[in-house]
Amino acid sequence: MIVAAVQLNSTADIDRNLERARFWIERAARAGAELVALPENFAFMRIEGSQNLAAAPLEGRLLSFLQSCARELNVVIAGGTLPELPPGEKLPYNTSVVVDRDGSVRGIYRKIHLFDIDLPDARLRESDAVGAGGEIVLAKTSVGTLGLSICYDVRFPELYRELTSRGAKLLMVPSAFTVPTGTDHWEVLLRARAIENQCFVVASAQHGVHGPTRRSYGRSLIVDPWGLVLARAADGEGLAIADIDFDRQEEVRRNLPCLQHRRIASSDRVLPVSHLSRTRSS
Repeated sequence: MIVAAVQLNSTADIDRNLERARFWIERAARAGAELVALPENFAFMRIEGSQNLAAAPLEGRLLSFLQSCARELNVVIAGGTLPELPPGEKLPYNTSVVVDRDGSVRGIYRKIHLFDIDLPDARLRESDAVGAGGEIVLAKTSVGTLGLSICYDVRFPELYRELTSRGAKLLMVPSAFTVPTGTDHWEVLLRARAIENQCFVVASAQHGVHGPTRRSYGRSLIVDPWGLVLARAADGEGLAIADIDFDRQEEVRRNLPCLQHRRIASSDRVLPVSHLSRTRSS
């Protein structure tokens, strides 16, 4: 099965972002891709400290865009993330939606781990502008079962082990990794998640300068269950595209059955944000 990870340079211009996303989804479909993954914040890249003007209920323009692309191009779309603001909520969620070929929604995941850092030379607090999700989500699609995650989640291996335990064959990691962390950690973390879970990892990324304070690393990757990088996007907009083989995945799991040797059971409980905050400060 051919899989494509789309790399974008999104800004605060929603019309322009959707036009670029559509362009690359079409390119991927013409190349034979059955699954196309978009990056985090594909439709709107908020400038740090500003209001998220694109935040809206899930049933709206951005979901309609994903559904129309999926139906017209006959592809499954892992829709990066969009800012979802449910009625009555104060903060939007950073939400990933998976849409099948017929336009049906197969999975809705709200980012659990939020990127909060406070260093002498950098202060980024995603939790000031985004609500934390609390549910582990699989998307069962016509091309396979996807385990959903977003960007900073990749630093928390227990999430991916739980997704794998529940049947994920592909782990989706739409991201907007910063340049300093991306340079040293991006590929290492993605390959580690692939190796330890014997899963394919599809990591679609933002690249380049988005505004005065935002610059993303890029280098979208597709990694196989042995940890080999099958495809890597160059700098700028583009695609990482690869032909993945589920038989190869089963061979890896047969020959190195580490998933069957686990002696520590995982928990399906997601800790509340208040507990996480206490843990970080302790």
